[in-house]
Amino acid sequence: MAVQSMTSTDTRDVRATCEQIGKLAGAGCEIVRVAVPDLEAASVLSEIRRRSPLPIVADIHFDDRLALLAIGQGVDGIRINPGNIPREKFKDIALAAKDRGVCMRLGINGGSLEKDLLARHGGPTAPALAESALRSVAYLEELGFGNLKVSLKSSNVATMIDACRVFSQKCDYPLHLGVTEAGTLLPSAIKSSVGIGILLAEGIGDTIRVSVTGDPVQEMAVAWGILRALNLRERGPEIISCPTCGRCEIDLPALVKEAERKLAHVETPLKIALMGCVVNGPGEAVEADIGIAGGKGSGMLFKKGRVVRKIRESEFIPVLLAEVEKMAGKIIVH
Repeated sequence: MAVQSMTSTDTRDVRATCEQIGKLAGAGCEIVRVAVPDLEAASVLSEIRRRSPLPIVADIHFDDRLALLAIGQGVDGIRINPGNIPREKFKDIALAAKDRGVCMRLGINGGSLEKDLLARHGGPTAPALAESALRSVAYLEELGFGNLKVSLKSSNVATMIDACRVFSQKCDYPLHLGVTEAGTLLPSAIKSSVGIGILLAEGIGDTIRVSVTGDPVQEMAVAWGILRALNLRERGPEIISCPTCGRCEIDLPALVKEAERKLAHVETPLKIALMGCVVNGPGEAVEADIGIAGGKGSGMLFKKGRVVRKIRESEFIPVLLAEVEKMAGKIIVH
């Protein structure tokens, strides 16, 4: 199960694009897609690929020349939308990708389906998305091309789920999951968690992308959070914290935010409990690698369910970071 994203930079700006790829890689991205809007952008893909720590997928729309140039530039994959590439040009791209051993992602989107499918199904429905994907897969197989993965995306969560279910029942190619045009961070996190999460829980899906309007680095925490919640993969600390109530005598929201910020680049999977009182704190700390049950002025430090010592409230973050450093073997900026 791989986590994917897409750069938001102007691909023609190689420095900015590579800088963002580096930030994405540091946050947990494993495959990155870059937009290829014109020939100038396509011509710099070899340099981006050379400097990138991640596999590069070229995102192509409308112009077959861009796809052919991208393949020649040595990208790891290309993303093609069959709804906006003429069939005869689609063939040329597939044969070139086959010759160079380049993977193709068939990107089926509700907003750019073939006109005959829209007419027959009465719009960008789940059956229309699935038929578009299956039809394109069949055509590529006729050409002897099978180095594929497929995505069926919609801004409608239920449509995306149903389309992926239909396709997965009829085809075994790797499936990329995502809810497209999902909005800013909070709406995207909700839609992506529901859409991607339901399918992953059913055993459907091989790569995922959480689409966020804004900095794509934000997508990583949500994507990895979905995988962690389903016990599929883990990366970095998981912070367990209570919702707070009238018993809480510390500023727990501020404590958790500071911990999240300072632990953001720790990759070691750890379970950390930060609790606002002793009602649930010790119990939750039993399940955690390390935890603090806080009270006014002081709290208890737990490790693997065992009380280690009493600490002052002012020591909560410094002590926590020092203990995580020991566990993760990574120096943290305090």
